[in-house]
Amino acid sequence: MSESKRRVSYYYDPDVGGYTYGQTHPMKPHRVRVTHELVGAYGMLEAPGMTVLRAPRATPEELTAFHTDDYIDFLARVTPETSDQLTHQGQVFLVGDVPDNPAFEGVFEYCTISAGGSLAAARRLTSGAADIAINWAGGLHHAKRGQAAGFCYINDIVLCILELLRTHPRVLYIDIDIHHGDGVEEAFYTTDRVMTCSFHKFGDFFPGTGTQADRGRGRGRGFAVNVPLDDGITDEAYASVFEPVIGRIMEVFRPGAVVLQCGADSLAGDKLGGFNLSLSGHAACVQFLRKQHVPLILLGGGGYTVKNVARAWTYETACALGVEDTVPVDLPYTEHFEWFGPRYRLEVMPSNMVDANLREGKLARVRERALAQLAELATRCAPSVPMADIPHESLGVHLGLFADEEHGMDALDERVAQHARYVYDLQEPSSDEDEDEDEDEYPEPRRQMSILTNRPIPEKRTFFPPPRPVEMAPWDPRRILQMKSIV
Repeated sequence: MSESKRRVSYYYDPDVGGYTYGQTHPMKPHRVRVTHELVGAYGMLEAPGMTVLRAPRATPEELTAFHTDDYIDFLARVTPETSDQLTHQGQVFLVGDVPDNPAFEGVFEYCTISAGGSLAAARRLTSGAADIAINWAGGLHHAKRGQAAGFCYINDIVLCILELLRTHPRVLYIDIDIHHGDGVEEAFYTTDRVMTCSFHKFGDFFPGTGTQADRGRGRGRGFAVNVPLDDGITDEAYASVFEPVIGRIMEVFRPGAVVLQCGADSLAGDKLGGFNLSLSGHAACVQFLRKQHVPLILLGGGGYTVKNVARAWTYETACALGVEDTVPVDLPYTEHFEWFGPRYRLEVMPSNMVDANLREGKLARVRERALAQLAELATRCAPSVPMADIPHESLGVHLGLFADEEHGMDALDERVAQHARYVYDLQEPSSDEDEDEDEDEYPEPRRQMSILTNRPIPEKRTFFPPPRPVEMAPWDPRRILQMKSIV
């Protein structure tokens, strides 16, 4: 790829904006439509090198490349009217009577649009027809193999990466959403063919995972990189950890393709956020990866201040095209122009909040730990894939996602569930002695957290009404005894 010329494939389905999680729910699929209108108003849809495509919707068979058959069958059947019956009041699949993941009208169709765009982006990249592919309706990184989480029902990112692995020996996943990319990390926690790197807020914050002690297991040990951050991080501080860590990953891991989840809730002023990134600071991650000359997929993700989400993804579309320096800062008119007030400009300004990452050298320690992990990985072992052909067996079996002849599905599901490290006091950073530990031992999973409250979702118990009093005849001996006790 030349530095000035980019072949960009941009996926958009006009139906995506017609779905709603609910009037008061912070997740607004309509933000993708608002973004598309702004991208079009800037003339980017007709820009040289841009190809606009509508992806076919993902089929149930494609979705079960990662998700369980039971879960996909449930999503295809669930409606607002049947959710209580199908989920036992939200206790199965964490959909329905759970504020985070409502069973809204058309939820399955919405999921097929999101996943279809990410699958098509991966296929477009592997075919060589594009250098960069974009699906702003994707990036739903919290969904697990058999349940929803954090507004995410289908993990389109895992499906996208699995598709890339059919061609590329190694794939790098980078997550700049403010929430830890737990669903993707969990899916590839035991393989060295996928490296996951997440820059996220950590603490009493959803999903409660992503310490630097989480590094992967088995063949995947060292291939999960976590950069836990604190409130108020600025553009300069973010770049001071993002660029050296990602630069070193590119040297050590040498990916054939990169997937970047561009969650916009890490921007300043997000309703569910806490970082202090400006528009340019967030987009600098896209610009940095564009310069790496590696096939790149850009996906959406979180982002709950709609006007800023649209600004960010519009500007990052311009970055993909390499025309960000020519885009006027004054917003062109669109159908939703009034949403962008009071500043009708292509910018998100940082606030004056304190950067808690700079206290007592905290950010420097996080950066050094991440770099030390990569240095240890480089000396311990290079990725095993370059010396072997891409496996012809099922990718799910090869990566440990599916059952094989020796492991029943129930046992496999238990192993996958153990990867969900919903913990608040994870183990201490690994030492050399950890190499001798039983690789099948994982920290016990904890209850799923709510992205809305940053607290564990309470377990619901079914209460049965007390038994109705037994009607007794006047001559019934029990009635006589009851009267005697009263006397």
